[in-house]
Formats: sequence, C-alpha cells, structure tokens
Amino acid sequence: MRIKSLFLIVSVFLISNSAVSAVSIIPSPPTVDAKSYLLMDHDSQQLLVSREIDMKLPPASLTKIMTVYVAAYELAQGNISLDDETVISEKAWKMAGSRMFIEVNDKVMVRDLLRGIIIQSGNDASVAIAEHVSGDEAIFAQLMNQHAKRLGMKNSHFTNSTGLPHDNHYTTARDVAILASALIRDFPELYAIHAEKQFSYNDIKQNNRNRLLWLDESVDGIKTGHTEEAGYCLVTSAIRENMRMISVVFGSSGDNARTKANQFLLNYGFRFFETTKIYSRNENIYTADIWKGKSDNIHLGLGKDLYVTIPRGQADKLDTVFEVQEFIIAPVEQGSNLGHMSLILDDKKIVDKPLIAIQTVTEGGFFKRIKDELHLMIVR
Repeated sequence: MRIKSLFLIVSVFLISNSAVSAVSIIPSPPTVDAKSYLLMDHDSQQLLVSREIDMKLPPASLTKIMTVYVAAYELAQGNISLDDETVISEKAWKMAGSRMFIEVNDKVMVRDLLRGIIIQSGNDASVAIAEHVSGDEAIFAQLMNQHAKRLGMKNSHFTNSTGLPHDNHYTTARDVAILASALIRDFPELYAIHAEKQFSYNDIKQNNRNRLLWLDESVDGIKTGHTEEAGYCLVTSAIRENMRMISVVFGSSGDNARTKANQFLLNYGFRFFETTKIYSRNENIYTADIWKGKSDNIHLGLGKDLYVTIPRGQADKLDTVFEVQEFIIAPVEQGSNLGHMSLILDDKKIVDKPLIAIQTVTEGGFFKRIKDELHLMIVR
C-alpha cells in the first residue's frame, strides 16, 4: 500500500494475536503525599505514573546524584582516580548539614569521599570532591550544568554540589529520573555503592538514609534529600524479574511519607506492568529493496535497543508497523534514516522510532544502474 506515493507500510504482529486474549484490568495510579512524583521504567524510559513532573523544585541532596555523576565521568575519563588523595579545605570542613566528618587538611581518598556522599550524604565530602575535580565548587557547578544539558535535563540548574538552598538551584522530577537512569546505565560499578547500607569514617559509622534498602530487598538505590524549602525527597530504584523501575518523589511531608510514597509507586509498577525487549541495536528487522546498488536489498534496524513497557497480559495484542521509503536509491550510508517503526497496542501508537540503514550499500556498476533506471521509469 502506498502512502502519498512515498512510503510502503507493512504491519507485522510481534506475537500472534489471540481473539481470546485476557483483558488486563489496571487500577488508577496511586496518589501519594508529595508535590511532584513519577514512576519510570529504566529500560523503556516510559513514564507509568506522573504528577507535576516538570515543576521546578529545590532538590536538596538529590543534587548529589549529579555530583556523583560528574565524578564518575571524570573517573572514566582518567582525569581523577579512586586512589587520589584530596587535601580537605576549610570550606569543605565547615559545611553545614549532613556530614562525613572529614577534618581540615586531612588527606582523604576519592573512593572514601564518594561513599561519604552516596551513603552519608556528606556536604563536606561533596565540596571536597568538587574541589578535587575542578579546583573550585563554582567551576564544578558549571560541569554539572553542562552534563545536565547533555543528558537532556531541560529544566535544571545547579549552583553547588550539595543541594543547599539557592534561588537559582532547581530541577524537576522528570530531570532527576533522567539523571538517575543515566547514572545506572553509564556507571554501574559506581552506582552499586548506593546499595551499601553503612559506611564508617573517622570512627563514625553512619547508616544510608534510604530506608527502603532495609524494607525492600529489591531496592538498590539511590538518594534521599531534605531541606525546609524542599521538604522530604527520595529517588529509588529497584529490580524485580529483570525489570528495573525508578521512582522519584519531591516535597513529601516527612521521612515516613516519602518512604511509603516510593514503595507504593514501585509496587504499582511491578504489579501491573511488564517490560519486554523488542529489538536489539543494529538488528536486521526489515529488508527493503534498493535500486542502482551493488546489492538488491538493504537491511534496516534501530539505532538503540528497543524496550517497551505495557500492562501485564497484553503482549499478545502488540504489533509493529514499518513505514519504509518506497524507492531507496543507492548509495546509502549506514545510519541513514529510511522510515519509521511504530508499536501499536489497542489501536494506540505507543512507540515511534526512526528506521535506519544498518549497512552501507554503494552504487552498482554502469549497466546495473541503467537497468534499474529503466525499471523505475515503469514502476514509478
């Protein structure tokens, strides 16, 4: 079938459709005690629950997720090392609020400072890391904002590494979910520290402030936050049945409230939804004809792995639609956009992705090009 003479449209059932497939009954998402909250699947990036997720709010110590992300990036680039020793400045030592209890002029390894940030939520450790990476916390904040822009955090701005209140220091639930997912994806070894329940430094043992680490064995992170202005905030992530969820809560009324809110959101997501990998990056999912090339066909696929999160029991209703450029002419470079792939559930488009060439096809010889040109004159 032609669509305005430009596209060939093909519908393919991913799993055979069944007339007797069970109807999935899903209750309304839970309403929780918070100004802003969401639940997102990590692999598919689909939002399952959301409320006021683009409201700009003070993040308190959720800021430290970005502080850790920047430090992890610098580690990966080889600019700093876990074994580096940082001389603690007076500014870092004097930081108010939650602390690791490092002393001025002490030499502290980066690996310990990171645990002081992640587990103990130390403002002193955050400033020490910022100064070690950039020499100055204000310059470090510039790095934070550059990473926020790169990750697609469109409504965030950071002025410090700690999350202490500042009029121009803000983010959103959506942006924090993007950041948390990026940390899990990009730096899994460093993310694993978020599951540690205790850390001792300077003979002072402190517990991880994320109470869900004790209450739910599927939870492995990630960060609490609290100031008078921000209220009680919490980002959590958990894995059940090979499915990872991320929940974000801003502005709860108390520690118990934020803990319960995240638990409700996680339980709702895991109970009523499932995530499936549909296609792998650069997998050949469609073979199209190509004209005037050394080959008569070209393989098409996706630039990234594709996951989809759908209500449990609805997989048999899921199908895919390919919209492919009808006349593809060589040469075509790998990565060229040649159409779209959509996933449909109950007549609703839930995913739409560019369909790209996963191989390069060069021009054919002179006689092949002439033959195909004559053929095209007939079929066009």
